[in-house]
Amino acid sequence: MHSLKDLIAFNDAHRNQEMQYFGQEIMAMAEKNGPLTSAKYTAALARNHQMARTLGIDAVMTKFKLDALVAPTGAPAWLTDLVNGDSSAANAASPSTVTSVAGYPHITVPAGYYGGLPVGMSFFGRAWSEATLLKFAYAYEQATKHRRPPTFAATADLSQR
Repeated sequence: MHSLKDLIAFNDAHRNQEMQYFGQEIMAMAEKNGPLTSAKYTAALARNHQMARTLGIDAVMTKFKLDALVAPTGAPAWLTDLVNGDSSAANAASPSTVTSVAGYPHITVPAGYYGGLPVGMSFFGRAWSEATLLKFAYAYEQATKHRRPPTFAATADLSQR
């Protein structure tokens, strides 16, 4: 794959395997927006980088002299709703949003379970801080032992707490 257009074409050609439950409407809308070199896109990207990087992650880490930021990854994982699709509202404020916009590293490790569904802990920071984040995430995993091997159950046991 070399472009979003290639990916959309592949999915269309393999619809039975790739899109059994959901379409690719969001990718199709993105493809219609034009190239990543357009003035509108590059201006929006620059503004987003300023907000997420310079005025966001970098500013907080500098002000408080931090090596990393740690936060819950978001709400517990959710069951896929084959009628209505995924509900992203519960994870709208996830650290993955700001780190994705910034283009900065973000590592999620298991932090436990709620109702049988996994909950994650996020470690994130400035550009090029992967080595530090890996050390922190590894230390957290070793100290907590929250990770459980997947069971590949047909559905989640929501009675677990």
